Amino acid sequence: MWAGKCIEAKMETTGSATEGDPLKSGEDGAETGTEPSAAELKKKSYKEVIGLTKLTHWRTGFFFFSLFLCLTIVFAFSFILPCPVRPQYHVTWNRTFTEAETYDFLAIEDASKDKVMDVLFVLKDTEPSPNNTCAAAGLPSPCVFVMAVDGTDGETLWDRPLAPEFHWAQCGLDDETGRTWDCLLSHSDQLTAVDKFTGEVRWQQPQPPGLRSTVPVLSVPDLDGDKTQLVFLSGKTGEQVGSSVVLDSTKIANHLLHRTAAGSYYVLLQKDTGLYGLALWRIAAKAKAGMEKGLKKDKDWEKTANATSGLVPMFESDSLRQVLRTGETGDPPNLLLVTGNEVALVDGKHPKTLWRFNTSSVLLSEPSFGHFNKDEVLDVVVEEDIGNYTKRVVILDGKSGGVLWEVDLLASPNSPRPGAIHTTNSFSIFVFWGMMRSEANSSEPLESDRRSYLLHPLYSKVLLQSTSFLEHIITFKATLLEGGRHAAYILLTGPEESEGTVVLSKRKLKHDVPDSKVLRIATGGSSESNEDIKEAFNRLRFSDW
Repeated sequence: MWAGKCIEAKMETTGSATEGDPLKSGEDGAETGTEPSAAELKKKSYKEVIGLTKLTHWRTGFFFFSLFLCLTIVFAFSFILPCPVRPQYHVTWNRTFTEAETYDFLAIEDASKDKVMDVLFVLKDTEPSPNNTCAAAGLPSPCVFVMAVDGTDGETLWDRPLAPEFHWAQCGLDDETGRTWDCLLSHSDQLTAVDKFTGEVRWQQPQPPGLRSTVPVLSVPDLDGDKTQLVFLSGKTGEQVGSSVVLDSTKIANHLLHRTAAGSYYVLLQKDTGLYGLALWRIAAKAKAGMEKGLKKDKDWEKTANATSGLVPMFESDSLRQVLRTGETGDPPNLLLVTGNEVALVDGKHPKTLWRFNTSSVLLSEPSFGHFNKDEVLDVVVEEDIGNYTKRVVILDGKSGGVLWEVDLLASPNSPRPGAIHTTNSFSIFVFWGMMRSEANSSEPLESDRRSYLLHPLYSKVLLQSTSFLEHIITFKATLLEGGRHAAYILLTGPEESEGTVVLSKRKLKHDVPDSKVLRIATGGSSESNEDIKEAFNRLRFSDW
């Protein structure tokens, strides 16, 4: 009996729910204390399966909704929203105007707002386009037209007729705030401000006497034979601001506006004794009391200013011919000075000479700038007349003034000044004109003997000679038509002194490479084959300065 009781007690313990057996203390058996039946377990399992199935459906639905949303966005950007279209360039284009005249003026500006540079130039014609004539504008015929053509295909963007005769033009003036115009033209007895985007005249004013021979800031040279007068014109209306300022100095040949490192503006005056700076605040104070307020003073420059005249001596020379900004993007750029017997570089921050290059020859053209080496300092290209119809093309180191490279060429008539286009490899490709003596038919070059040459600094013992340009070249520019790409020549040709056929043309820089001739100009030449050198030019990628 004792054994039976033990077995019975053990069976009771097994059949009751305890903390050690939580499965039996669940929801179904909590009240009864008994194990749920098979039907109840089946019903519970079915509910759990149904819940999991619903959750899976929700997850699947959310996944497909997200996928649909992503695809909708992709298709919207791909098909609904327009993608930017790159301009379709013509490798070369020409615009021809018969019975016309043109001038030494080319401006490269984005006139169509498509981030591609366009070409602005001036033409004297009767009817450059069917819808725009001198007679329709109430002007004598022929009259002056300032024109903008598309850099991609040469099509006319706009043309604006103006009263003849043309004196000078300057574009690229839109970097200052407050202006609604970009080009200033001197023609007839008027000054006209033109919007480069539309060709609309923003203002037109009678110009002060004598202004025809110079360009802004605005200066009237040689007012009474031995004095110089400066005037200020409003950029908004063209009206004169304040009175004219007569400088207490001898005749001034030219001038340039310069901004110092301290933010003070100086008018650089080219005199027969050298280059001098005159603070803009001094001129403004004489023109109108209080107008000098807001103009900064440079204490460093004023230390050397003359107590009476206020002139700051920068460079002494009795044969100063040209003063050029180097084109550097520094603050401020240095100044290149050309005299009768030397080329000198003057510091733009402090009025001191950095280096001089002596030459006994006459410079044939205005110097230009490019990067021959990779020191990030612009080097200088000059052309010297060394006699016997020969010129020497010299590249001077921008840091020291030393000679980096040179070559002798026949000085072909009507050859443009040298040019340069910067590349992504921190050097420039140089363009210049002339004729190799070994290629000429005679010792006296003709205009038909003129060639253009490309110089690659990494292959400095060779030149790439391209096809000839037989027309009379009025002006020429090598430039980029789009930021970082599409290097091209812009050529303006026409009759030298009378009416004739005027042609504005664009040629892609690389277009002539396959048909160009590789000339070995130094002893030993280059070890690369002609095809390797041409391929080096074809691989070039161009960049902004």
